[in-house]
Amino acid sequence: MIAPEVLNEWYPVAMAAHIRAGQRRVTQLLGQPITVALQGGAIVVTGQGGALHVTEAFGHVWACPGTPAHPLFPIPEALETGRRLVDVGVVRVKCSPLRAVENFLDIAHFPFVHTDVLGAEPHTEVNRYEVQIREDSDEVWATKVTFYQPQAAKSAEGGIVTQYMYRVPAPTAAVLYKTCPVRPDAWDVIGIFVQPLSEDLCDVWPWMALYDDTTPQADLIAFQQMIFLQDRSILENQIPRLLPLDPGMEIPTQADLTSIAYRRWLKKRGLTYGAQMVAA
Repeated sequence: MIAPEVLNEWYPVAMAAHIRAGQRRVTQLLGQPITVALQGGAIVVTGQGGALHVTEAFGHVWACPGTPAHPLFPIPEALETGRRLVDVGVVRVKCSPLRAVENFLDIAHFPFVHTDVLGAEPHTEVNRYEVQIREDSDEVWATKVTFYQPQAAKSAEGGIVTQYMYRVPAPTAAVLYKTCPVRPDAWDVIGIFVQPLSEDLCDVWPWMALYDDTTPQADLIAFQQMIFLQDRSILENQIPRLLPLDPGMEIPTQADLTSIAYRRWLKKRGLTYGAQMVAA
């Protein structure tokens, strides 16, 4: 039985433009079949028990299978003039939806998984950074993160020391703020919105809000898809498949502070769909 805390969250289920263009998406959410379609000019998400709560944001359709505990989290940068909003598409991954979010928060794997792009040897050290669970918004934040990257973004020319902030506003969503190569006074914003198909299978919807007036849209999408497809092979081979929430099940390091806070936050809120609570 799925906990109310899980049912009452918002989850991405489709790209809004595709549904408004007349496409119909048959998929599943939390193990149950759903259909996303246009009816009378409105996007409707229907499950076995009838219509689900629906909202649109960041180019995506979001559904809540229970009673929404709160509005969908905001990303103010999505409303800023001059930013390019890039819907990257969807990638299916055979892993826990919580594993997908945690991997997005991991900095240490850059030189080994995204070699010569997001990281490179011998620049493998993760410098000290700060992590907190912000009580006012009930979100996990990691700040003062720095890492050397040979190509931090498609628009970057040469290696730079990139500054990062990570934000977890929902159990299956994460937002990354990073140095903007063409506007040092601003942040590029990259998010992943994860649709939990089941406890060990998910669809991941990457999304970007960038200051980049020159790179073709197709190149921006291809760059981000390349990064995530590199991650997919790692995610699909992680053991256990579900995200362990028991502190004794995996040995953390200094680089794992964000992951530790994320797991603690999930456990505290009862958002354990896709998690493993005790050692097998």
